[in-house]
Amino acid sequence: MLHGLTIKKILPSIITYMSLILATIVTDYFLHLTKLVWIGRYFGIVGTGFILLSFLYSLRKRKLLKSGSPKTFLQAHEVLGWSGALFICVHGGIHFNAIIPWMALFFMLIVTASGFVGRYLLESSKKELQKSRQHLLNYQLSNEEIEKELLYDSLLVDTMQKWRKIHLPLTTLFIVFALLHIISILLFW
Repeated sequence: MLHGLTIKKILPSIITYMSLILATIVTDYFLHLTKLVWIGRYFGIVGTGFILLSFLYSLRKRKLLKSGSPKTFLQAHEVLGWSGALFICVHGGIHFNAIIPWMALFFMLIVTASGFVGRYLLESSKKELQKSRQHLLNYQLSNEEIEKELLYDSLLVDTMQKWRKIHLPLTTLFIVFALLHIISILLFW
């Protein structure tokens, strides 16, 4: 069973993810109600644009972009990813006429959920390391002793590396299916 404190930490991510699903349903319902369903076709373009812009964070993280705060890029990555996912979910709607778009949508939702897990792991790892470092500083240990003591805690950061080994292939699968969908649309539109 999950500890109460852990539930408090993950609840915002769960609420944000569920709000994506709810916002999709409400937006799709509104478009159907107002007979503007055709607009949803173009939401795919907008959503794809937002998701492409969200990848600027990856470029900044890998230092391919030199300016700008990594934290700001991460926040933009999260907002653009969520917004792009919303537009794409509305674009996808409830149509069961093709497998490739559904696979792209499926992997996009998995990648979005995985992103929330990554955010949780990153925040938890940083807080634990900071708490441990502060605790050790109170004992007036040398930097070398502190680093030795923090070795175990730094393994939490290793958890992030393991998460990336899952998140990146899922993102790749999403990109592959999205590209196949886009190419098929361009060929058969």
